[in-house]
Amino acid sequence: MTRKQKRLAVIGGAMGFLGLAAALTFAALGQKTSYFYMPADLQAATVAPGQRIRLGGLVEEHSIVRGQGAQVAFAVTDHEKSVKVTYTGLLPDLFREGQGVITEGAFSPDGTFVADSVLAKHDENYMPKEVAESLKEKGVWQPE
Repeated sequence: MTRKQKRLAVIGGAMGFLGLAAALTFAALGQKTSYFYMPADLQAATVAPGQRIRLGGLVEEHSIVRGQGAQVAFAVTDHEKSVKVTYTGLLPDLFREGQGVITEGAFSPDGTFVADSVLAKHDENYMPKEVAESLKEKGVWQPE
């Protein structure tokens, strides 16, 4: 083998290794992607029970029901559809009816969304970007 052939072999091997590493990285990230859905979007989506997703919208008025301990049930709405959500844990301090919220979790076989985290707005002027954009598109929410 000449020096030129050795150099090309090393460069080719390095490019192959980098390509394989990039492909594995993108495959791993793709499996961890958590998509954002509004309640009305769930009708058209094919979300299997147990599949992790992010559900966002507004906390429906008069829907918060506190259970034993840290259990709480509420509904997330986009003023077209509502989804019942159950959560066990401490809610954010500013969690309340009519406010923007994003929950992460999965649907149970009975159709209830079981959240393992709840994110709420953190001041009067903030709403999660995805929730605000989706609600603006539907004409439901106007920034103050």
